[in-house]
Amino acid sequence: MYTTFLFGILMVMLIKALAPMEGITDSVFRQILCDIGKPDLFFTEFLNVEGFCSKGRSNVEHRIKYTEKEHPIIVQLWGNNPAMYAETIAEIKKLDPDGININIGCSVHDVISGGRGSALIKNKPLVKEIIDVVKESLEGTDIPVSVKTRLGFDEVDIEGWIGFLLEQDLDMIVIHGRLSKETYVIPANWKLIGECANLRNKMHSSTKILGNGDLMDVDQGEEYCKEYGLDGFMIGRGILNNPWLFSKRKEIPREERIQTLFKHLTLFKEFWGDTKPFDCQKKYVKAYLRNFDDAGRLRQELLEAKSLEEMVLILKNNL
Repeated sequence: MYTTFLFGILMVMLIKALAPMEGITDSVFRQILCDIGKPDLFFTEFLNVEGFCSKGRSNVEHRIKYTEKEHPIIVQLWGNNPAMYAETIAEIKKLDPDGININIGCSVHDVISGGRGSALIKNKPLVKEIIDVVKESLEGTDIPVSVKTRLGFDEVDIEGWIGFLLEQDLDMIVIHGRLSKETYVIPANWKLIGECANLRNKMHSSTKILGNGDLMDVDQGEEYCKEYGLDGFMIGRGILNNPWLFSKRKEIPREERIQTLFKHLTLFKEFWGDTKPFDCQKKYVKAYLRNFDDAGRLRQELLEAKSLEEMVLILKNNL
């Protein structure tokens, strides 16, 4: 049902997606976003196929845990072993995902040093093999296949790299508007993402093109899509400035902010139990608690808390 709905989104809508961010966009955060501002598409955290196929599977499989309310949701995979993509997808299909996304965009040193992530941009034969294996593994399903990538590795290569991906008959390509070597200090180049969409049109490809990079709100994303002829956009770090971002709400009352963080922490305890340390939730404190008079004071109290129970009590006392 959900995959059919996703194909509907791919066909007719301007797609608004939330980027996968390691340790941030887990199921708990996504469940909260479902209630306060849900995107058209969720992506899971990155799942390494080699880790999933190893004895250490239990250490990584939490990244693809999701609930019914998070649909439509796309599982993002990374790695450079085609056989392990096939083995991973054989298991993932049982979870009824709404798509498979291959990460060819991550530029973290430990990832690219092993020939994974955006390093794959330099290895088209292996990329083609991976895409073909993923498609073959999904035969008999209607699960879409997509890629998330960059404009090139050392230099912009729209004709060579993006053109190559367009030849693979993918359902969607998400393009981060930077090179692999470029940091967030360098602005994302949306004009070049637009050139990728122009190339798609010249090739008469039906692949959807989404842009990604430096977006802080939905209005900006919609404006860029209109200007550059894109089918949608993906927002990443901007969600931590405003978790209500996809709702387009501008003013969130103090009480609602506190109650939402309270709900988040309560859900975290219910959903993950003791499998994750409570400290990992402190990254959300600034995301939810801002733009009211005593926000700084309250954030400091929460950041100094020694337990999840103490954080919850502080929130209760400030409602």
